[in-house]
Amino acid sequence: MASDAASETSPSGTRPAKLGILAGGGALPRHLIAAARAQGRDVFVVAFHGQTEPATAEAAPSFWTHLGSAGETLKRLHGEGVEDLVLAGPIRRPSLLQLRLDARAATFMAQIGRRAFGDDGLLGAIVRALEEEEGFRVLGSQELLGGLLATAGAYGRHRPDAQADTDIARGVEVVRALGRLDIGQAAVVQQGLVLGVEAIEGTDALLHRVGPLRRAGPGGVLVKIAKPGQERRIDLPTIGLDTLEAARAAGLRGLAIQAGAALVVERPRVIAACDAAGLFLVGLDLDDGD
Repeated sequence: MASDAASETSPSGTRPAKLGILAGGGALPRHLIAAARAQGRDVFVVAFHGQTEPATAEAAPSFWTHLGSAGETLKRLHGEGVEDLVLAGPIRRPSLLQLRLDARAATFMAQIGRRAFGDDGLLGAIVRALEEEEGFRVLGSQELLGGLLATAGAYGRHRPDAQADTDIARGVEVVRALGRLDIGQAAVVQQGLVLGVEAIEGTDALLHRVGPLRRAGPGGVLVKIAKPGQERRIDLPTIGLDTLEAARAAGLRGLAIQAGAALVVERPRVIAACDAAGLFLVGLDLDDGD
């Protein structure tokens, strides 16, 4: 169900504001397209070469561009009459040399300087520029897809045991430390040992990497939570069927995500997949200061 903020009409009172979707990978942008249309919104998708899935660009009027082409992208968004923006789906962050920065993007990067060193600093600066300099309203995916926001407690039939609870607590401690340094949102812990932490490669690559590192005995746990003080309109921790399959292949026993600060894409199918694979999935009720 969409939130009240996402269903507001435009100042004219005639129909909801047109939504622009800056689309990364995965299925989340397509869920947003469907939700926006259900609200009577017009939708325009900015698709990025090497990042966005073709099915996303085919699902709505779209424009293909490169990550570094900020000037062209902004001009097109304004020309299309977009008022609201949402950034959705994972983006594999290239090096500055690979970005092919245009003049607008180069000026932006020079202005924020070292604040772009971590993902959260960069994304927060992008949100401020989109709102304060360009006049867009930036929404979080959860404002349009409130039903995707993780809830507290166990999903499905399986539950963590005492060892898994201990591993989850250790994982939360580790990911909090990562988050304070603006590095990543996830870690895999098995029997108290940290098998791997997420950095620039993303969660699915982390799970592929830790598979060969697993120890004998009860499998490990993926812990995925938001960074302390994170800008929650963008880059919320997200899991879906691909995450579950990667966790199963890595020999994990389950996953723990942060209630109210993580997204579960295709929840009924995710729960069914957890039950079939013997994995637990739990939502953790955490405060930012925990």
